[in-house]
Amino acid sequence: MSTNGTSATIKAKSAYHHGDLKEAMVQASYDLLSKNGADKFSLADVCRCAGVSTAAPYKHFRDRNEVLEIVVALAFDEMGRRSIEAVEKNGVGTLGGIIALGHAYVHFAVDEQHLFRLMFGQHPILKKAAGVEEDGRKCFSNVIEQVATYCERNDVSGDPRAIAIRLWTFVHGAASLLIDEDYAKVAPGLDVDALIADTTPHLLTTELPGSS
Repeated sequence: MSTNGTSATIKAKSAYHHGDLKEAMVQASYDLLSKNGADKFSLADVCRCAGVSTAAPYKHFRDRNEVLEIVVALAFDEMGRRSIEAVEKNGVGTLGGIIALGHAYVHFAVDEQHLFRLMFGQHPILKKAAGVEEDGRKCFSNVIEQVATYCERNDVSGDPRAIAIRLWTFVHGAASLLIDEDYAKVAPGLDVDALIADTTPHLLTTELPGSS
């Protein structure tokens, strides 16, 4: 399980100081969901991991769904953090930066498969939660911003949001096919990072090849 930056993310979003009960339970929940997924997730397990009584969660959370909402929001924060870091290392608003953004997305999906599935539809009710929706939009706004900068610098006409949606559709599909092992069935050994690097330049044009 990859936890790089997770604790810092939780601290940033929480109004509690390190060592407080709520933060401990949120961290335990994040770790359990990352490792085992939502199907096997229970507040009783959280209590055991955090070393608290089984009554403790109900003093801080509405119910199990609220805990899931908090963890999913944190997972979006972590994905966003990794994406921004990748872009900054490879060039803001550059082709290399946008390719790195796609790689970061796929790598997060591989590192955090249970969380990724939870973020994107395993529990549809979570998508309606205000915090989850806000963090999801924030992640996507990062993509739009990078595409808009790229288009301005390279005289690419068209709507940056539409181009960003095109990119997200491709990369999200690639991530899903990879973690569901569908690529392994039809294209064993496929280098998904190379696929993203080869395809991204074409998706950053105003028109798709053959669309005219």
